[in-house]
Amino acid sequence: MNDIGCRSEVAPLRRLLLKRPADAFVDERRIEAQWRDLRFTGRPDLGRAAQEHERFAGLLQGSGTEILFLPRDDATGLDSIYVRDALLISGRGAILCGMGKPQRRGEPQAAARFFEKSGIPIAGQIEGDGRLEGGDVVFLDERTVAVGQGYRTNAEGIRQLRQILSDSVDEVIAVPLPHWKGPDDVFHLMSLLSPIDVDLALAYSRLLPVPFRERLLARGIELLEVPEEEFATMGCNVLAVAPGRCVMLSGNPRTARLLQGAGCEVRTYEGREISLKGSGGPAASSSSP
Repeated sequence: MNDIGCRSEVAPLRRLLLKRPADAFVDERRIEAQWRDLRFTGRPDLGRAAQEHERFAGLLQGSGTEILFLPRDDATGLDSIYVRDALLISGRGAILCGMGKPQRRGEPQAAARFFEKSGIPIAGQIEGDGRLEGGDVVFLDERTVAVGQGYRTNAEGIRQLRQILSDSVDEVIAVPLPHWKGPDDVFHLMSLLSPIDVDLALAYSRLLPVPFRERLLARGIELLEVPEEEFATMGCNVLAVAPGRCVMLSGNPRTARLLQGAGCEVRTYEGREISLKGSGGPAASSSSP
């Protein structure tokens, strides 16, 4: 961990970037205007979302993490509550993504305006035809990055990320993602893989490419297989706040027991409004500046 960011998915969190529902959802009028077009599975309840998010942030603050909150920005919509998708944090500063979902194209620059005021440097951005969303990017260690290539992240976005990280990362692995439910579905590499410790990860192997899965095993990473019935309820989307300590969505008891059986500490939060309806779990809802 350094003063700007950490090239790790499992290092202890010291500083975290979130966005409150009041600043992402804003009001009932905006929710009504956007939730169907953004493919939410249901209309979010603003009051309940605020309560859920407050409890979620409280879990993270309880781990000794300083939290920064992105402000309201009219260039963003409901999806901006999932802050990781729009930006990555490298050792040299923020990397502004190029959103594969057209309705989210304003989010990276909105984050850039906040970073400028907060003194957080920007290391680069994905430009032109490049598409890259943070939910597709997983640091396997400080020098190795896996990037899902699918409907939200394309080859040009991966090429640009490789160039931005060229002085700090040895390898960027492109991981082909399946069609699954099609281009309108919310689907990232982190839908299938959540690092829990340097040698432990949650996985939904049924949708992982065989060469990539074998590569994970060859690196000595034990894969805990998320039960079939809990994949749809985001059992595979878990945020590690330190090695072996994680926060996950409630309603996935078998996955929680699987983690606890591997010696992990598990804390859960209610996320019907802030996670399930928008298909964004705890890892998507946070980034580490």
